[in-house]
Amino acid sequence: MSTATIAKPQATQPGKGGRRMSLPVLLLVIAGVLILTSAVRLITGAEGITSTGQMSTALRLAVPIGLAGLGGLWAERAGVVNIGLEGMMILGTWFGAWAGYQWGPWVGVVFGIVGGALGALLHAVATVTFNVNHIVSGVALNILALGATRYLSKFTFENAEGGSSKQSPPIDSLGTFSVPGLSDWLDTLNQKHWFFISDVAGLVGGLLTDLSPLTVVAVALVPITWWVLWRTAFGLRLRSCGENPVAAESLGVNVYKYKYIAVIISGGFAGLGGAFLSIVASNVYLDGQTAGRGYIGLAAMIFGNWMPGGLALGAGLFGYTDSLNLRGGTVNVHALILLLAILLVFGAAYLAWKKKYVPAAITIVISALMFVWYATTDDVPRQLVTATPYIVTLLVLSLSAQSLRMPKADGLPYRKGQGK
Repeated sequence: MSTATIAKPQATQPGKGGRRMSLPVLLLVIAGVLILTSAVRLITGAEGITSTGQMSTALRLAVPIGLAGLGGLWAERAGVVNIGLEGMMILGTWFGAWAGYQWGPWVGVVFGIVGGALGALLHAVATVTFNVNHIVSGVALNILALGATRYLSKFTFENAEGGSSKQSPPIDSLGTFSVPGLSDWLDTLNQKHWFFISDVAGLVGGLLTDLSPLTVVAVALVPITWWVLWRTAFGLRLRSCGENPVAAESLGVNVYKYKYIAVIISGGFAGLGGAFLSIVASNVYLDGQTAGRGYIGLAAMIFGNWMPGGLALGAGLFGYTDSLNLRGGTVNVHALILLLAILLVFGAAYLAWKKKYVPAAITIVISALMFVWYATTDDVPRQLVTATPYIVTLLVLSLSAQSLRMPKADGLPYRKGQGK
């Protein structure tokens, strides 16, 4: 048999969840959302929702979430559920800071990757070799990583100049850069506040302004992951382990090896996301620095239907909502209530077109409540702004649950030779 045969289990089955949005349709949807956002900006006067600074902050906050999501994608495409992403990120933040303040930020990045990979190795041994429940193993790793880093901090950072038991000494910056000429021009265009044009300028300008070299690396890893997993024989074999490991084994694939490779790469990505937090997002390690971003990264992966492109969109969405907490949060979130109400109207119309009348009626009622909320208030509580990323995570997962298609053997126990 040829290796192409291995691809058969991966073929999307017809029926619910089998269809994926085509690129032209996706671009039309994004353009439509941008037009609505621009209209809401003009109505509410909340200029910050599409400013260059807002988008630049959103990108910086989306990177660690996206890297954690990429880590989850690699592991789950090989059939291993990786709830331990949070713990691997924690190890990445600590190892990155520990090496970074002593030997420089780039050495810290490497150590952050290694730290995450070491945590992933423990997860791989537990789940692949000993067949421990994947959820149990991941949760145990998260607890272990949290306790281990707190314990180690007392013997390292507490005795270092500028450090404490909950904080590392300062780490040198990797530096930032903007695209010459283009970045300034887009920022000027964004400040004119023209309908749609200025909003697009703010979006694009945010992607080209005050960039860390590590941000560029992280963004490049998205298409690289797609190419490796969907355009190489290595990726084909790895994905076959997550779809039908028995069939893959019958064709000569070393399933254990590919699962180990995938989980270790997964930990490396999560560790890189952790190192980004301690070295780029802030120049110190802080206890509790990940703040659940490993779980949000997992949610971004699920939102993206276990695909790199969708994952990147999910990470961008969560990064944007997280950035609201740092830049004009209460005003901007209040404006976004109106945007959400309008989007729910379109959602209700779509459900009605699909003849799902009860969900459509519920959606339109929720939309009406959102309109009333916006019209009767001028602001939102600060606590709501802080909770917005987590609320969006729950909403996105609940609304997208009907169209998801995970790898068929994801999380299922496997023993070598079980198909014989």
